[in-house]
Amino acid sequence: MSQGEAAAVGLRWNNNVSVAAIALISYEYILLFGKEIEYVWKRPWSFMSCLYLVVRYFGLFLAIVCACWGGLLYMPESVSYDLIVLIEWGFSVYFCFAEIILIWRLYAISNQSKLVLQVLVGLFVPIVALSIGTDIFLYSRRDVFSVKEVITPNANYCTLSFHIGPMLAIYTSIPIMCFDILLVILAVVTLVKHFMEQRSIKMRPNTYMVMIVRYHILYFALCLTNQILLVILWANIPTPAMSLAELFNGTAPFILAPRLIISIWDTHANDDCVHVSTTFADCVCWTSPPDFEQHEMRPCVEHPESTFSIDTEGVETA
Repeated sequence: MSQGEAAAVGLRWNNNVSVAAIALISYEYILLFGKEIEYVWKRPWSFMSCLYLVVRYFGLFLAIVCACWGGLLYMPESVSYDLIVLIEWGFSVYFCFAEIILIWRLYAISNQSKLVLQVLVGLFVPIVALSIGTDIFLYSRRDVFSVKEVITPNANYCTLSFHIGPMLAIYTSIPIMCFDILLVILAVVTLVKHFMEQRSIKMRPNTYMVMIVRYHILYFALCLTNQILLVILWANIPTPAMSLAELFNGTAPFILAPRLIISIWDTHANDDCVHVSTTFADCVCWTSPPDFEQHEMRPCVEHPESTFSIDTEGVETA
């Protein structure tokens, strides 16, 4: 294949992937918009609803910018470089907010254990520092990562150019994956403990705790795939493989993260709960066994997505 034919193939793959990404993100936004109005904009504000809006709209922004970058819309090489650096830094910021959601939920189902929260935050701070250092070294230096403009007879477009191998990206991704593995292990251990406690009193486990742990595992699988594909991008792979990897990284995290949040709210709203009009932090469904969810209980402030009642102000984690 000649250089001109290779450039034409690259442009065609870029445009096809860009159109697919915009279609997926737009379709997902339309699907969730009605539920977002009902569960976010019409509800009292909470910490989790603010996190939802961040991952929802910051992710939407990143997805659209990723789709438009390259050849779908012509941009000069200097603009393309600044934009791709913004995208890579944006991915890191988005990852941090997604991890905060997981930490907050794990804190909730651990009966608001201060020790668990302090340990997780203490481990997460170095991860954030590593992510910043990685972005500075890998994505903010032209001798390591740059943009190359490809000129064809019919159109011009920009593509990524990697000047080092994937080993450094692999090394920096290891601590991130270890932290995600720790979150999954803690969530599974908490769920197993809950199962044993509920079995000892012959009651079914809390539905919402099971959902949270299941979403932890699903999000871990997403993060693992995302990290693998980010590393693969640094290797010299064919254009179709790179385009498909970019399609996944540019859509899947921004679709799944807000959907996993709002699905818990939607499940709660569809339950026969007499407190469904209250704030999520005040609803007894989060902490009551399934057999008692349909009955009025004494007023108390309880923690969502947890099997434990507390007497102080609840923390919104849905």
